[in-house]
Order: sequence, then structure tokens, then C-alpha cells
Amino acid sequence: MAMESVLYFLSYHSQQNHPFHFASNDRLNKESNMEGDLQKSLSLRVNRRGDRSNQSPPKGKVPQDYPMKVVWKRGFIRLVLVIGILWMLLILMALLFHIWSCQSSVSFLSAMCNKDSKVFTMLDTMGLVTKPHRCPIPVSSDPDKIVIPTGRTSNKIIKKLLYVMEDEVPHNESQSSPLFGGYISWKQREESFKPKSNMKVHCGFIQGGGADMDPVDIKYVKKCKFVVASGIFDGYDIPHQPSNISLRSKKLFCFLMVVDEVSLKFMRENGTVTEDNEGGKWVGIWRLFLLKHPPYDEPRRNGKVPKILTHRMFPQAQYSIWIDGKMELIVDPLLILERYLWRGKHTFAIAQHKHHRSIYEEADANKRRKRYARPLIDLHMKIYYHEGMKPWSSNKRTISDVPEGAIIIREHTAINNLFSCLWFNEVHLFTPRDQLSFGYVAYRLGDSFKFFMFPNCEYNSLFVLHPHTREHSSPIEWVKELNQLDKDSNLKESRGGLGLFTPYPADLDSVVLPHVTRTSKAG
Repeated sequence: MAMESVLYFLSYHSQQNHPFHFASNDRLNKESNMEGDLQKSLSLRVNRRGDRSNQSPPKGKVPQDYPMKVVWKRGFIRLVLVIGILWMLLILMALLFHIWSCQSSVSFLSAMCNKDSKVFTMLDTMGLVTKPHRCPIPVSSDPDKIVIPTGRTSNKIIKKLLYVMEDEVPHNESQSSPLFGGYISWKQREESFKPKSNMKVHCGFIQGGGADMDPVDIKYVKKCKFVVASGIFDGYDIPHQPSNISLRSKKLFCFLMVVDEVSLKFMRENGTVTEDNEGGKWVGIWRLFLLKHPPYDEPRRNGKVPKILTHRMFPQAQYSIWIDGKMELIVDPLLILERYLWRGKHTFAIAQHKHHRSIYEEADANKRRKRYARPLIDLHMKIYYHEGMKPWSSNKRTISDVPEGAIIIREHTAINNLFSCLWFNEVHLFTPRDQLSFGYVAYRLGDSFKFFMFPNCEYNSLFVLHPHTREHSSPIEWVKELNQLDKDSNLKESRGGLGLFTPYPADLDSVVLPHVTRTSKAG
């Protein structure tokens, strides 16, 4: 051990004194220092990472499920974004489909287009749907130059027309209260279709049947010989002010709007009703005409009173133009009378329906659109078919059996008044869908009643159509089977319509309605 120590001592000192060994030692020292710095740096990084990891959860160790929470959080955000994008694409596709269906010539698709909906109104405002087909109307350019006929059209067929005011209530019926349209027997109905020099027919306004009028309004209309009439019931529409009305027409015409209590209340709540010194109610140019105690349960049927029985409500009127409450008149009424009555020497004018010419096709569309109880529409059509009303064809004397009932232009002659009474009686007896009964009454009166049916495109040029305030619906519109009316008395109308009268005096079970081919857009 002593010898080894000596040798180690000598070797060490010899290396320290040799120049090469000095350089080697310096290099080794530097390398060792660098390695030490590197180790310190790595150690610091590890410590810092440890510090940061320790700071993630302030206390304790890192949870094992922490990475999974991050993944779930990111996945949820992505899922919400994807759902939002898909929802926006779905809405866009629905809007595009709505536009396409409204423009499509395919019957099934076009029937799906609801032109009263808010979506269609929005698309129409944006200019994304095609406007209704309008054709130019050959009206005169200046209302002041219109020559108004001095005489009245002579009554060649009917000299005297009287109306039933008091009705005998059937003794075998449990209901004893008067009906506005009366208890019309099938025999009375049949006789009314035979024009004679002197006639007395049911024509609404049976005493005690409702539809009472304010004395102030009755007094006002006595001066009205030229009338533009409209009506709003059940708050279904709002008044629209006519435009392009000349000063001459404003002085000549009475603009009369018939309303019920519900609609009047709605207008007052919206602050549009004003009153004059005599108690008359006004909305702009329209003089409101309150119809108290509505005669029917069904608002649609109530609306037919001023529409069809205009000559009864305004007995002093010589000429009248009826427009539905949803319409805004944009043509001077004097020009309308000149174009559709005086120029062609007509006394009754109405627009042709855009899609249908046969009442059976119109009835089929009414059933599918739930405009009234389906079995009652079928019963209505069976009676007409049994009584000889054939589907429309080019061999008929009229260009169509189905009108666009939103406008009626007429001179109040005796034959026109008779037609209006009989038309209303059909609405009173059967369904409130007046387009189904117009062609039938014209068929029964034959050549005694002449009318001018003008193209539908001209109808679109007379007005601007506005959407209803809401979607109309009544319980009877959803009835699919007749036994539903027997089971639930609340579905059955109590003051009008089928079921209030004696059964039809013929077997209708064997009557088969003609086949309807759905070819039109409304079909």
C-alpha cells in the first residue's frame, strides 16, 4: 500500500508539470462545467414544469379524468356549432322549398303554399315570390268624364218582388226561435227558382232572427245610391283604405263597412275608430255599419249577410261594389262601374275563379283545405247533382260555374235582387261556401239571370290582397264523419246549415258524385 501511494504521488506531479497535461486538464474542466450547466438547465426546466403542473389543480395531484374533461368540453362546443349550422341550413331549405312550391306548376306542391302565412308575406316583401298575374283593364282614364246612365234597367221578368218577414216555425221542431234566414221548406225552395211577375221569397232579415242595425246607421244609408261595401267579422281582417279615388267618387259613393262587435272592439283597441257628431263611427273613408246580434254561429256565414244581401242592407242603393275585407281597392269605383256594367250593358259582374270551373272540383278543394265539414260538403253536392247540376264543360252557356266571390259588381234590379236572395238562401240552408252555390242558382234561373264573368287577371288588377290577421278556424271545419255531429252538439250549428230542416225528400245514399281530377294548382 505504501509503494502504491508513492507511485501515485510521483505520477500525479509528473502530469501536472507536463504542458500537454495542463491543456488536457483545462479542456476537461470546461467540459465538466458545461455538463454541469446543462444538467442544471434541465433540472430547472423539470422543476418549472413540475411547478406549472402543480399549479393546475391548486391542491393535490392532477385528476386522472382532467384530459377527458377537456376533450368533452371541446366536443360539446363543436357539437353546438354543428347543430347551429345544420339548423340554419334546414331553415334555408324550408324557405327555398316554400318559394319553389308557391311558383310550382305541380298541383300537389302549389296546394301546399299558404299565401296567408307570415312566411309568404315576408318572402313577398323581399320580392322572392312571383306577383299574381295581372292584365291591363281597359278602364277610362278620367272619372270626371264618365257619363252615368240616367235611367234604370227595366224589369222585364219580375215586376214586383216581396220578402218574407215573419216565418212560421214548424210545430214538430224543438227549436222555436226565429231564424235569420227563416225555415224554408223544400217546396218553397223549389218554387222560388221559377221567376214570375210577382214573387215573395225568403231573403234573410226575419224578425227576431238577429242582425239588428243601429238607427243612426239606418238613417245614414238612406242617402246612399252608389255604394262600395265591405265587411269584417270576428276580427279576421283590418280595414284597408282605398287609393286612387277621385273627388267625384268620394262625393258620389258611400264607403260602408259592416262589422260585428268583436271586430269593432279590435279596431277601437288599435285606435283607428273615430266618431262624428251624430254618433257615426269611421275608419278613414269607411263608415262602419255595426251588425248587432250576429245571426249565425259561424263567422263565415255571418259575413255572407252584407256580401250577398247588399240590396237588403242598403235598400236605397242603385249600384253596389262589394269587396272582401282583406282587399285594398286601387281603382276608382266609377271606372269599375263603367267598365263592367255600363259599357257592355251588363247588370251583374263577377270575376272568374283562378283555378276551378266546376263546383265539384271547388268542393273537393274545400274539403281538403278544411273550409267546412267534409260530410256536409258532400251532402250539399249530392243534392245539387241529384237536382241536375252537371260538372262544368265547354258546352255550358257560362265560361265557369265557380266565381271569385271577393268582388261583386251589380245594379240592384229585380232579377239581380231575386238571384241574391236565392243565392243567400242556399248559403243559409247548406254550407257557407258561397262559391259552391253561385253556379247552381244561375243554372236554376237559366236565361232569366244574365251576368258578366270577367277574367281573373283583371280581378288581380283591381285590388291589393292583404293577409288575414290570423288563421280562421271553427270546430265544424274539422268534422270528418256525420256521427261526430250527433255525438257532440257543440260542433253543430244551431241557426243555419244542414240539419235544421226536414230531411231532403229523396234518397241520396245512391247518389255518386262525379269523379274529380285534381289538375289545377289549387287542387
